[in-house]
Amino acid sequence: MAGIKQCLILAAGNGRRIRGVSGNNPKPLVQVHDIPLLEHVLVSAQHAGIESFVVVVGYRSDIVRRWFDESGLDNLAVTWIENIHYQRDNGVSVLKAKDLLHEPFLLLMSDHLFEPRTGKRLLHQSISHDEVILAVDRKIDTVFDLEDATKVRLDGEHIVDIGKGIASYDALDTGMFLWTRNLRNLGICKGERKLLALRRHAQTCAAAEISSLRYRYGTLAGCRYTGNPGLRRRHF
Repeated sequence: MAGIKQCLILAAGNGRRIRGVSGNNPKPLVQVHDIPLLEHVLVSAQHAGIESFVVVVGYRSDIVRRWFDESGLDNLAVTWIENIHYQRDNGVSVLKAKDLLHEPFLLLMSDHLFEPRTGKRLLHQSISHDEVILAVDRKIDTVFDLEDATKVRLDGEHIVDIGKGIASYDALDTGMFLWTRNLRNLGICKGERKLLALRRHAQTCAAAEISSLRYRYGTLAGCRYTGNPGLRRRHF
């Protein structure tokens, strides 16, 4: 959908599963190729066409914001939102932005890396009012951390199940959403709650391992959520 210029980034978690690498530092500041994860995501989204950001922070948010102030990224328009309940599901962080996002937007995780051209392809997908598109990855055999990945089961052109523990699946969640639903009406559908409770699978900061997840151009499928039991998907 051409014209989407806003992006919501969830960066509130404490990264307990990568504590051995991050120490007590916030997960968004864990470095890959000497660059913090959050900077990778911000810059890639900007290159994809995003002009303004809403970033939800929580765990040690003062450190994240201080890093940004000193990062030299002052060409980025960022609005910060605090989520003191950062240990809860991602949906809590999303709803913190309900008063700021009234137009369609891109939803990203601060620890999911991607190429700008992948983001651009997602931003240009056709999408109807009150819909969500989730990008999924079919290259299951290339993922090093499959047990921790959020799986997606497809039935033709629909997603019929999503979650870490599902036994049968065809693809993996990438943490990239194109969103047109009004956030004020969010959370009333079981499918939406499952989407927003997704746990991220790009959790390690080893460069070789993250690169096995990040470059997926040409292998993604768009998965639409319309409030029905299934999610329609297509390759892009």
